Amino acid sequence: MSDLNKLSLSAARDGLRAKDFTSVDLTEACLSEIESAGALNAFVHNTPEIAREQAKAADARLANGDAPAMCGLPIGIKDLFATKGVPTQAASAILEGFKPEYESTITSKLFDAGAVMLGKLNMDEFAMGSSNETSTYGNAVSPWRRGNEETPLTPGGSSGGSSAAVSADLCLAATGTDTGGSIRQPAAFTGIVGIKPTYGRCSRWGVVAFASSLDQAGPMTKSVRDAAIMLEAMCGHDMKDSTSADLPVPNFEALLTGDIRGKKIGIPKEYRLEGTPDEIVKLWDDGAAMLKDAGAEIVDISLPHTKYALPTYYVIAPAEASSNLARYDGVRYGHRATLAAGDGIDDMYEKTRAEGFGHEVQRRVMVGTYVLSAGYYDAYYNKARKVRTLIKKDFEDAFAAGIDAILTPATPSPAFGLGEVSDSDPVQMYLNDVFTVTVNLAGLPGISVPTGVSASGLPLGLQLIGKPWEEGDLLNIAHSLEAAAGFVSKPEKWW
Repeated sequence: MSDLNKLSLSAARDGLRAKDFTSVDLTEACLSEIESAGALNAFVHNTPEIAREQAKAADARLANGDAPAMCGLPIGIKDLFATKGVPTQAASAILEGFKPEYESTITSKLFDAGAVMLGKLNMDEFAMGSSNETSTYGNAVSPWRRGNEETPLTPGGSSGGSSAAVSADLCLAATGTDTGGSIRQPAAFTGIVGIKPTYGRCSRWGVVAFASSLDQAGPMTKSVRDAAIMLEAMCGHDMKDSTSADLPVPNFEALLTGDIRGKKIGIPKEYRLEGTPDEIVKLWDDGAAMLKDAGAEIVDISLPHTKYALPTYYVIAPAEASSNLARYDGVRYGHRATLAAGDGIDDMYEKTRAEGFGHEVQRRVMVGTYVLSAGYYDAYYNKARKVRTLIKKDFEDAFAAGIDAILTPATPSPAFGLGEVSDSDPVQMYLNDVFTVTVNLAGLPGISVPTGVSASGLPLGLQLIGKPWEEGDLLNIAHSLEAAAGFVSKPEKWW
């Protein structure tokens, strides 16, 4: 079979157990596809030797009959996850040459479950961006095209390499991270599924930090069932992460009954933003109708502090980033600037950071340092923390009133061309997160499901927001929406 790379995780898992093919076969199919997809710039550190070794080991486990669901399945790893002996740069020049001597908890869990690592995936530098245009590796490019145009499109950000690779069938699934929408927005732009679990559900240990109270890892997959399979392998308590929740991990796949009769789905009026394209509004209305037809009750709700979410996020996230990124100073690892005679340690710090950090990272570090500085801490940072509490309470009130999940658009538009937004006011780029940041601020689970196409033939996604720790219920509602929408579009191969 030459199209093994096009399989979903669930289909590949079942095929491996039926002995229709081997993990080595699957892995070779993906490695071959990766070699011919350089134009997408999705994979930035290929690990074919590791992949082949892991595939052989997975085949041995499968032969013994005791293999977990992820065993033998080839995946891509976002460059934010520490991988032992493999470059981990967070797409930043300041970490050039860094090869960790340790493995992140999530990649350890995946490899222990028998998953096969094909390589590391492109992303926005330190996960700061919505279009994968801030990477030291250059832009990741979407496999999708707008009608008959040849304009290269963004695969979204920051997990743009992950979304491009999964959508183009270079891997069966990929890891992503989500600080303000960086799993859900790229998933929506490329016609795949992406879930951000509840804050604390997946360990952050060994994941390069952007904003520690917002960051959360999750899977990016070809279907909701695949997301359930991979998420279960990624979740679990970790003693090395003080924010990791000590809760049992359900069998998420077993909860995909598709039965959502009696579920109450909230439609927040505050998300009906002025200027939202008609096709996004129609997609949202159609999604609500699909859920209603499946037996759910559609309820209009209010999340009154939504309008403050974006400014709150862009105070808190840069503040935490400025603190987290202070560790990159050229002393212990990564890039160090060449110093002139007479230069002191302050010069080394300044030159190293000026050379190593890209413009967007510098911008956010400057903003973050400003809002944490004396005289502005209370005016900006403390005020943002208080507003964050109010945003979280809006969701708590909605769920306390009986709402099971909330349906919103995932993005305010389909994918845009590379350079079309990044060359203008950076605030325009930040507006891409308008529907997603509230979920991170409140620590809730959220999932993006592809449900339609734009007038120009590009994928469009809807977002479902769930109760904390209720990923199983959220996945089941998403599974029902996915079945009703029947999205099967794939990009036409041009690369």
